[in-house]
Amino acid sequence: MSDTDVTPPRNRSLILIVLGAVLALIGVVLAVGGAWLAVIGGSAYYLLAGLGLLASGALLIRGRAWGAWLYLIVFALTVLWAFWESSLDGWALIPRIVGPAVLAVLVVLALPLLLPDRWKWRMALGGAAAIVVVLVGGGVLIALANKPAAPTWPSPVTAALSDPAPMQVGADWPAYGGTESARRFSPLAQITPANVKQLQRAWSYHTGELPKERWGAETTPLKIGDTLYLCTGMNVMIALDPLTGKERWRHDPKVSAEWIPYTAACRGVTYFAVPGADPNAACATRVIEGTLDGRIIAVDTRTGAPCQGFGTGGQVDIKLGMGRVDPGMVSITSPPTIVRGVIVTGHQVLDGQRRDAPSGVIQGYDAVTGALRWAWDLENPDWSGEPPEGQTYARGTPNMWTTASGDEQLGLVYLPMGNSAVDYWSSTRRPEENRYATSLVALDVTTGKPRWHFQAVHKDVWDYDFGGQATLVDFPVGAGRVPALVLPSKQGDIYILDRRTGQPLFPVQERRVPQGGVEPEQRSPTQPFSTYHTLAFPTLTERDMWGMSPIDQMICRIQFRRAAYEGPYTPPVADRRSVEYPGYNGGTDWGGVAVDPVSGVIVVNYNNMPNYVRLVPRAKADRMGWAPRGEARGGSMGEGAEGAGDPQWGAPYAVDVNAGWRLPLTGLLCKQPPYGGIRAIELATGRTIWDRPLGTARRNGPFGIPSMLPMTIGTPNNGGAVVTAGGVVFIAAATDNLIRAIDLKTGETLWQDALPAGGQATPMVYEANGRQFLVIMAGGHHFMETPVGDELIAYALPAK
Repeated sequence: MSDTDVTPPRNRSLILIVLGAVLALIGVVLAVGGAWLAVIGGSAYYLLAGLGLLASGALLIRGRAWGAWLYLIVFALTVLWAFWESSLDGWALIPRIVGPAVLAVLVVLALPLLLPDRWKWRMALGGAAAIVVVLVGGGVLIALANKPAAPTWPSPVTAALSDPAPMQVGADWPAYGGTESARRFSPLAQITPANVKQLQRAWSYHTGELPKERWGAETTPLKIGDTLYLCTGMNVMIALDPLTGKERWRHDPKVSAEWIPYTAACRGVTYFAVPGADPNAACATRVIEGTLDGRIIAVDTRTGAPCQGFGTGGQVDIKLGMGRVDPGMVSITSPPTIVRGVIVTGHQVLDGQRRDAPSGVIQGYDAVTGALRWAWDLENPDWSGEPPEGQTYARGTPNMWTTASGDEQLGLVYLPMGNSAVDYWSSTRRPEENRYATSLVALDVTTGKPRWHFQAVHKDVWDYDFGGQATLVDFPVGAGRVPALVLPSKQGDIYILDRRTGQPLFPVQERRVPQGGVEPEQRSPTQPFSTYHTLAFPTLTERDMWGMSPIDQMICRIQFRRAAYEGPYTPPVADRRSVEYPGYNGGTDWGGVAVDPVSGVIVVNYNNMPNYVRLVPRAKADRMGWAPRGEARGGSMGEGAEGAGDPQWGAPYAVDVNAGWRLPLTGLLCKQPPYGGIRAIELATGRTIWDRPLGTARRNGPFGIPSMLPMTIGTPNNGGAVVTAGGVVFIAAATDNLIRAIDLKTGETLWQDALPAGGQATPMVYEANGRQFLVIMAGGHHFMETPVGDELIAYALPAK
């Protein structure tokens, strides 16, 4: 009997049988799936590895030592293949090596059952030690290879950039984005990289609102004078003492839950001081908000009482002139913008429901009286107010669901426009819809007429509507400065435009993009690409697929190979899935960008995830009961992700969007991490200063189980950043429920605190009684799968 043919005693055979059966079962799965993947043009590794595991398992079941040696050979080749495919990318190596390494350790530990006595423990311990050394050494190499490069700080800006807003940031935070210029910058410098670790909670306030579904308050408070103003997701307006968080008043507009669209969100309120008014008069200063049921409400800043001279009893109804509006179809989730005394508001039209959805008309109201000054209906440009008798604003037109920015000096308001109703079908769109959809439109606030527009996507069928505000800057050009704006986008490109004319200050190139889809005659042969800066990553390949183990990585590879994907702007199809990368969450979304005008630096957080999309023929969607909001069969917008079963009535196809491209069982994403990041960009050149993944794995894991691992993975994120003159960036946004302080110069995380719920909101900064405060709303978000909360939290350095 040879040394390698020793049969273990009967009482040891069960261990080998179980281990062999596990290897054989994994081998069968990998061999079958690997054969499928190889046939459709994918990697042959999984087929070969599966056959090796199957043979290894069969030999171990029979008590043959060659079963162990064969597996260790397969493992060694797997390690070589993994490094060949992924180099030293740590996250890419995890599904390729970690699972096989665990099995290798088990096989090595089983060697004493297979070898003669003189070899048993030396071989087993030596083999286990070798595997550990390989893994630890590989981890060190990966850490060294992925160490961030030292950032190169831009040259000092010779003059601070001016802000055209009438109210400036300082002790106050007078508008959603700091000012109507939306820079999200505070000149306060009490908190610095040197002392930020001393931050502690100064106070917290509970709104008392804890929705059971579709939660996501997204609120950023304002601070003017001695009061904070905010709104809850259901539009309850609240005033607080900025020193203590004590409630001063609240006003509940009684919004019914049936009007919640996709999310019960109120990103903020708007402040207005009536010019020339007696400071003691009621509503001389007022807080204005838009509601989920389509009203604009004005209340007195001191009491919260409705402003009786505004509209009817302190409110106006934006739905007048829209015709049929089912609950949830029209809602205001972003704060209105006020320029030259005109309240400019858009509204969200619930995505994906029906082609004849309510109009996306933009309206301007007198901030004192509430009278309608104008309405911009892009299909009826000659109308200046409500529609003529018996008519309605054009239905199904692009809407502005996010926040506008404004230039008081130029008298312009900048509208980040969305798409026409039904995002993934374009054949029935009218010429003016195709002209203005997915565009930034500069509207003259006096007349309500467009001054100029800039389109980022032609005939958009990817839901790439603009989500973030345009940020106003004075851009350095030669020896002077140009009034400009920074425009982020969901597809990742950042544009720099002259805000007077809309002309790009850096070339925007029309590049050829994939064609085809279900309406090939509608697809534009080219799309605009910014040469200034892009947050988009290289085109996906099969190697970018990920998972918890080689099996689910293989499944994702099969899905990738079966899908339609030729790079950015691959059109959606009906006969199979298509890959949309980046997905509809960006790039950037409603968090926008922050700009330090003194250092000349843009700070932007972003997402880096694909969507897995399929058009569903009308008859099949009808059989599945996919119906729009307001119809007898119910609506499709419920607990799932946006687009996951949108009916798109009036189009020949519904749409099914797997947001983030997740596996059905584990819930893990098919693309390898990171899924989100934060980046600092030199304003003058578009050069990346530093780029870091944003978010840890502590609240993420397979099967929805939090891993609690502190590893930085780069998670999906929603919400924005704020930057201060103290050289600190504050941001929450990620799904790990942490708020962070980041060094503006290096990107290093200096401080963090765990929030009681998700921090999907943009923080703000103010000063009260000589102390600098940082405030964040921990309300959670159903789409981001972070826990619901109702707590507004303020941080400050210890009081002296």
